[in-house]
Amino acid sequence: MNRTPLRPRLAQGDASICLRWNRWGRRDAVRHSFALVSRLGDGAIWYVLMLGIALLGGHAGPAVAAQLAATGLAALLLYAGLKRWTRRPRPFAADRRIRALVRPLDEYSFPSGHTLHAVAFSAVALSHYPALAWLLLPFTAAVAVSRVVLGLHYPSDVLAASAIGGALAGLSVWLWPLAS
Repeated sequence: MNRTPLRPRLAQGDASICLRWNRWGRRDAVRHSFALVSRLGDGAIWYVLMLGIALLGGHAGPAVAAQLAATGLAALLLYAGLKRWTRRPRPFAADRRIRALVRPLDEYSFPSGHTLHAVAFSAVALSHYPALAWLLLPFTAAVAVSRVVLGLHYPSDVLAASAIGGALAGLSVWLWPLAS
């Protein structure tokens, strides 16, 4: 039986997965693909989604786009506050074997803002337009994976951000129910 306390074992597993995925990401094709996904997840894809829904989403489109924008603002404030509060170093800053394969947007790791936004935007959009699942679900998963592969986040940063983004989306849909 392993007598090492749970928290250090989880941290070691977190770092181990991050290191393995980051090594895989050093292959040119992998790095370029995930760097592109990550760059799109900076915001561009979500602005296009909001505009597309506002213009093509039927009578509820403008209201859903406004809900997405409000959810995005809430996500931004929440993740920025959490980063300042937790101040968890990024994997590449804590372990010299892990490389940042793209430039980070800020200093801290927890939670992954890209993942939090991707999950929140996708969940709100899918609650109104489930037919977009074929596009949003794989992209959201790719954004989450990209953050670990690129050496910017630990898997736990991404998992926590997914939970927070899902909860935020659920709250948004509950507070602002729209008939699509």
